This record gives sequence, structure tokens and C-alpha cells, in this order.
Amino acid sequence: MKKHLVIILTLCFQLNAWASYLLIPMDDTQSNHLKAYGIAYWVLENQQEVDWLLNYRGGSFLIKNQSLIEKECKIRGVSYQIIADVRSTQILREISSPEVNQDVVKLEKVPKIAVYSPKSKLPWDDAVTLALTYAEIPYDLVYDEEVIGGSLPLYDWLHLHHEDFTGQYGKFYAAYKNAEWYRKQKQDFERSAEKMGFQKVSQAKLEVALKIREFTAGGGFLFAMCSATDTYDIALAAKDVDICEYMFDGDGADPQAQEKLNYNNTFAFKDFSLVKNPNQYEFSSIDATRTRKLNQSLDFFTLFEFSAKWDPVPTMLCQNHEQVIKGFMGQTTAFKKEYIKSDVLIMGETSSVNEARYIHGKFGKGTWTFYGGHDPEDYQHKVGDPKTELELHPNSPGYRLILNNVLFPAAKKKKQKT
Repeated sequence: MKKHLVIILTLCFQLNAWASYLLIPMDDTQSNHLKAYGIAYWVLENQQEVDWLLNYRGGSFLIKNQSLIEKECKIRGVSYQIIADVRSTQILREISSPEVNQDVVKLEKVPKIAVYSPKSKLPWDDAVTLALTYAEIPYDLVYDEEVIGGSLPLYDWLHLHHEDFTGQYGKFYAAYKNAEWYRKQKQDFERSAEKMGFQKVSQAKLEVALKIREFTAGGGFLFAMCSATDTYDIALAAKDVDICEYMFDGDGADPQAQEKLNYNNTFAFKDFSLVKNPNQYEFSSIDATRTRKLNQSLDFFTLFEFSAKWDPVPTMLCQNHEQVIKGFMGQTTAFKKEYIKSDVLIMGETSSVNEARYIHGKFGKGTWTFYGGHDPEDYQHKVGDPKTELELHPNSPGYRLILNNVLFPAAKKKKQKT
């Protein structure tokens, strides 16, 4: 009896010694890609490093095994494998080979996340807050008063909710000027601007945009989707220029506004033309929504493949189990390439119609990423539509791109070789 017990205990000890790493695959075998990001974040919160295996099985995570992590994976429905130390060493050796386009990035610091969003979120739900909530990644809501009050340096990563930084209230005037939510939102914005000492909402929004620029220049990570992408750059280009008509700010726009735009102020876009008609649901020529000739069945964009060892940043941001992603619309759906600055990195495009969907760049010590469209799992999300239930889309490739950006600030800095 004693002999059998010794054998069993010895085997258990050997299994524990061999099974020393937990591999979370991110290829097609993963049951819940989105919650897997939440596991990685949770591990970082518990002060343990995570190895992000770039281009290995869809961008898998490798973590020193602990029973608590295994339990958490089971609770959240995340697929994992327990592998022996010798196998983990073998995987890392394979990845390090110069012949394969793979690399290892250490995630070591849990990023503090802020979402710039009104508390009501009207009239839209927001894909990023949906993704963060579903993945169980904590975040703080900040809005104009917090940003102008100087709260952004407390955070590592900032997302801009579907927003209009030009002060034109999303250009919803023609369709929704009599809607209760529109009138209330306009009143709330005007009261808030006055409280902060601004005569116009457009002036308050410009100050917010400048504070966000300071945050990025100081080393912050900025991520924006939908209309927060182009309206942010439009507001910067129109600094000290009135581009709002009377129904937005009580007086007419500067008739020379177009000629006074300064494209040197922008992050991503150049040479664009303003849409001056207040009744037209469009801000500028940057957005491709109204000119693109694609129906839903043909609407896809392709992620670029970057060198993991030489260009780890865009490689991180493009980790996915799919390279061709189904398209989705928004107030700003995609960016016409002719208006993108030459130093901007295009990471996802629809080449057949000369559109960029997913772009990235540096500003000062920080970086920014713009992602066109509103909701990766709702092709044409409209005002009043119910929010997307991510329980129905746990493997969404489009949502994965959002969560790549969330983990990006946790990475140990590597010197880019190109």
C-alpha cells in the first residue's frame, strides 16, 4: 500500500514539475478570444508577466502556470493547455529562429485605462466599452471636465468614444434636431462649456483635443474609432478657426475656414476639405462612407503582415486568427488614402477601393491608432439600435483589433529595427 502511495505521489510531483506553463492559444481552437485578453490583463494585475507569442497560433499567450490562473480560465470559458517546461522552451526556441516570422514580447505592466465618453453614451453604444466590459478589463470614464482638469496623465491608454470634436454635435441636426436626446445633449454640452469658462462648445472641445494631444506627446497611447478619428484631426487643423454654423454655436462659420486650416497640427490627415453644409451628415472628405461602392457581401479589409522581429509594434496591433476581416460601417467608416499623411502606417486596407481602415502613428513620445467604423459585429449600427451582445461573438476578429490595442501599452519596450 505504502509503495503504491509513494508511486502516486511521485507521479503527481513529476506532473507538476513538467506541467509548468499555461498556453492560451489564439488560433481557431480558442473558444473565447475576447475573454482571453481579459485573462492576460488579470494576470498582469496580479503582478505576473505574460509572454505574448506574436504570430504563433494567432498571437497566443504563455504564462507560468498557477492553479488560480487555470481556475480563472475555466470560469471565463477560455481555452488553455498545460505544457511542460521543456515544451515551452522548445516553443520559444522555434519562435526565436530567424527563419520564422514570430517573436516574443513580454507584457509586464498593467495599463491604466480611460475611456473618453459621456455618461449617457447617447445616441450610441460604444464598441470599446462593450469589449472591455465583456473581457472583464477595468476602465474609468472621463469626459470634458476631467480632461480639461488635468486627469489624463493618470492613465496609460485613452479611448475616444464616438465623438465630435468640432462642436457640431455629430452633425445630427438635420435628422434629429427635434429629438429629445439631441436637445438635452446640446443643452448639457452648452452648460458644461459655460461652467468651464468657454463661450462655445467648439472652444471647449478644442481644448479637450489639445489636452489629448499633450497626453499623447507625453507618452500616452491613444485609440479612437468612428467619428472620433477624423473630427479629432479636423478640430486640430481648425484651431482658432470658426467652422460651425449658427445652429451649432449661435453665429456663422468663417467663410474663409477652408483656406485657414493648418494640416501641420493633425496626427493622420492632410489636404482634406470640410463639408460645410450643416444638414449633411458628414464632416469632411476624409471619410469614405458616402462615396464607397461596396455592398455588405463584398465589404472586407485585409490586415498587413509585418515582421515580428523587426516591427513588433504593428505586429502586436495586428494579431489575429483571421487576416481578412469583414467590414462594418460608421459615421466615419474608412479613410480615403489620398488624405493620409505619408508617415502614417496603414495596417488594414480595402485596396480595391483605395481605403485604409486601420492606421497607426507616433506623436512625441506616444502613439495613436485610428480604426474606422462603429461596431465590428453590427454592419450598419443606427441610432436606437440595441447594443451588440458579445456573448454571441466571442471570437470576433474585428473586436480583437480593439483588444490588441488595450494590451499594447503593457509591452516591454523594444527598440524598433526599421
